[in-house]
Amino acid sequence: MPASSLLALIDDIATTLDDVAVMTKVATKKTAGVLGDDLALNAQQMTGFNADRELPIVWSVAKGSAINKAILVPLALAISQFVPWLVTPLLMAGGLFLCFEGFEKVFEKFFHKKDDHAEMPVNPVQAHTPEYEKSRVKGAVRTDFILSAEIIVISLGTVATAPVMKQFSVLAGISLIMTIGVYGLVAVIVKLDDVGLYLSGENKSNFTRKLGRGIVAFAPQLMRFLGVAGTIAMFLVGGGILVHGIPFLHHIEQEHGALAGNALAMATGIVSGGLVVFLVTIFKKFRKPKAA
Repeated sequence: MPASSLLALIDDIATTLDDVAVMTKVATKKTAGVLGDDLALNAQQMTGFNADRELPIVWSVAKGSAINKAILVPLALAISQFVPWLVTPLLMAGGLFLCFEGFEKVFEKFFHKKDDHAEMPVNPVQAHTPEYEKSRVKGAVRTDFILSAEIIVISLGTVATAPVMKQFSVLAGISLIMTIGVYGLVAVIVKLDDVGLYLSGENKSNFTRKLGRGIVAFAPQLMRFLGVAGTIAMFLVGGGILVHGIPFLHHIEQEHGALAGNALAMATGIVSGGLVVFLVTIFKKFRKPKAA
């Protein structure tokens, strides 16, 4: 009798693990697009640091991302159990914030006048102070929080009818996969130039030196691409969240397919971001204290 009970328990555990694995696989497929956006955004935000500080900064953001998910997973489970109506408004707020950040970047790049006296100091040590690094890490972790929230909410949707423990297992698994995947790749991307310099050393073969020089030339182009892709990702992800949360826009997206849906998300993201930037700018002007 004890032996049969043990076998039954083992069989139940195996079945549960198999169910969790299948649901995790489905959730991973559904969040793959967000993974690409997350990678582009974080790689773009990790650029511009001294070479010896790149990996420590990536590690700091990765730890912040893990903390984000440690907060979001139980929070998502609690909300889904007790106040499920709150999921959509929170997600919409996060999407709107991403659109705001994306539009603000574009606006500052093309429309803000540069002050000649406000240029970055020639000495990179002065530019990359601990305070500067902390500010950049804080911004990256904040953006990660919104993207992580979307990943977790999408994943939660795939296991909405499952028991709470299975939901937790899937969300924890997805969180681990996404954190390791994104920041592992970010670490590789930011160190590409160092790898290229090493391969192009004088004591290497001709082919290896050519490969190294090619990597060195490719690395800044990749970073520029990721910078643009990261901004576009903000509009696509943020606009996509808004489209899914607004019934008539969601209906249009479903009727016209994925390509039109992406265009709609992009347009929604740009318009929403522009509107929020406009409102924030007006608010700041009214709040600005009058000179004595």
